[in-house]
Amino acid sequence: MRTSELDYELPPELIAQRPLEHRDESRLLVFDRATGMVEHGSFRDLGSQLVPQTLVVVNDTRVLPARLMLDRPTGGRAEVLLLERIEGDVWEALARPSRRLQPGMTLGPVELLESLGEGRWRLRLSGEPHGEAPLPPYITEPLEDAERYQTVYADESGSAAAPTAGLHFTPELLASLDVERVMLHVGLDTFRPVTAETLAEHRLHSERYEVAEDAWVRIKAAPHVTAVGTTTVRALESVARGAPLAGRTDLFVTPGFQFKRANSLVTNFHLPRSSLLALVMAFAGVEETRRLYEIAIAERYRFYSFGDAMLIR
Repeated sequence: MRTSELDYELPPELIAQRPLEHRDESRLLVFDRATGMVEHGSFRDLGSQLVPQTLVVVNDTRVLPARLMLDRPTGGRAEVLLLERIEGDVWEALARPSRRLQPGMTLGPVELLESLGEGRWRLRLSGEPHGEAPLPPYITEPLEDAERYQTVYADESGSAAAPTAGLHFTPELLASLDVERVMLHVGLDTFRPVTAETLAEHRLHSERYEVAEDAWVRIKAAPHVTAVGTTTVRALESVARGAPLAGRTDLFVTPGFQFKRANSLVTNFHLPRSSLLALVMAFAGVEETRRLYEIAIAERYRFYSFGDAMLIR
């Protein structure tokens, strides 16, 4: 599949710049794969749209306060975006302006250790991260409450970006559903554009995941599983293919993929040329996904991290 097939035109005003006042007020586009029918509703009514007796599986990773604005010793500012803790106080991060940075340079609590290329660095961080929420670059308005870039069930810190399909849930909605948790720490590569000409040439950097043994027993035995978000799908499908219950996965889901455990999918509307959109196309069908996005644009749905949601069942 050519990467250009992941392109679509989006009016800029449909990019959601801020979360809604109430999480579950987001709109919900519902697509039934068996009938091809499309419905429009509210996320707060998700329970009534799910397949009966489905097990809803969420990714309970927590986003790090990973964006650090620091002073360079030679003057000027530097921005460090923590991606993942490697071991102890050593991290992998993005840093800019990368050309003006050198191994051994100290930026406040950060000591740069080694350039890994493409703006990535191995560094040592003194203490725990105390930066800002790492909002995507297409969000240009400041976020008043950093907790709005966290799910209400977020637990273990480790993500460089939010599993955004879960941002719509309130504690009340969550309590009304049969829910199980997995964890996949989201890296920025998940959201970066696919630059290769074909999807087969693209490689994802691996991300750490963990599925508790008792959780997998429930998930494996469930008659129907609704995965909340593309990261949840990747954790489930990795384990369903024989991967250990904890480890790293670089699973890249593209059209033609055979799903073994995710039966329905709750997801946001994703950027063009993204691995996330490729996964949605694999789940719903390439032409069907294009049609759904055309409908969402025509109906003025809100797109991307703080936007509306879609249920594919």
